[in-house]
Amino acid sequence: MKITAVEPIHLRVPVVEEIPDGTLDVLVIRIHTDVGLTGIGEVTSQSYVCKACFEAPRSAARRHGLTSILLGQDPSDIRRLWQEMYYQTNRYGRRGAAIHAISGADIALWDLKGKAEGKPVYELLGGAHRNKVRAYASVLFGDTPEDTAKLARDFVKLGLTAAKFGWGPFGKDPELDLAQVTAARQALGDERDLMVDAGHAWEWPTALERAELLAPLNIRWLEEPLSQDDRRGYAELCPRSPVPIAAGEGDVTSWDFEDLLDRGLHVVQPDVAFCGGLTVCREVSQMAEALGRRVVPHCFSTGINLTASLHWMASIPTGDLVEYCLRPSPLMRKLVKNLPPLVDGYVSVPSGPGLGIELDEAIIREFRVSD
Repeated sequence: MKITAVEPIHLRVPVVEEIPDGTLDVLVIRIHTDVGLTGIGEVTSQSYVCKACFEAPRSAARRHGLTSILLGQDPSDIRRLWQEMYYQTNRYGRRGAAIHAISGADIALWDLKGKAEGKPVYELLGGAHRNKVRAYASVLFGDTPEDTAKLARDFVKLGLTAAKFGWGPFGKDPELDLAQVTAARQALGDERDLMVDAGHAWEWPTALERAELLAPLNIRWLEEPLSQDDRRGYAELCPRSPVPIAAGEGDVTSWDFEDLLDRGLHVVQPDVAFCGGLTVCREVSQMAEALGRRVVPHCFSTGINLTASLHWMASIPTGDLVEYCLRPSPLMRKLVKNLPPLVDGYVSVPSGPGLGIELDEAIIREFRVSD
């Protein structure tokens, strides 16, 4: 089996708001082969830039476009191809858009390998520890505590047993922060998990004060309280915090996550369509489990990302939670025709070959950005 074509497909809704929402613009990757099989992947980043990472021609050593690296290759040796893509882009890559783009190719290669072998991706990653994964809702805080409470009550009606609130008005005032989280906790009830995403709001001393303020509300983790680059701050905060500290959605490669774990992070959150793909996620979960830490995927884009995250979580012993995006964007709700549904707070892991999903060609035609 050989790769005959790599197809980067840019999808974008008509109005893209300047909010933290990965469901509005996405780069879908399809890898075609000479045996008629096609692998599907996704990049959640700056789609125009990442598309150029695929389409750039061959150049001097270590400056090649990804498509030129992959064409003619045997797609079955995914680890070797990851290393080849990483090395042959490192004059403009190593981090940033090149790694984001590699993520989409890597997911598509795992999907392709599963289809070729007639196995679901979770089996290729190490086997199934579960056939469904508990979901947590992920939304922005409401404008007021009352708005936040209403959102939380809606999640209870959906049967969810966990929810995360973040960004919005949170982080500016301790009294308002406490009121927002209290409203969420009271509406969810003590029996459900509550997580808080601070959206890089503070320096570590302030983050510690907020963690101490929120600890009595029994939050499961405080997410990204510091700048993604403040590694020293995380090293100070993590051993002192009375609540678990989570981060990593903006990090890439196993080396970045190794550094976060070295700083004492309790919960690491790779995004499979951003961090380098399933190959990186598998390495990160192995490192985290060896240290007794948790991995929970960041997943806030389309059903491709969701499904890849589900396969990853199914394949590891501690993979008991997945972020479930409830945004109404058609790229989240309709791009994957057989989107795994939310049922009684859980999402089933597709059991068909590869990722086990099918894309809706009508949605692709409607939202495709013309070249």
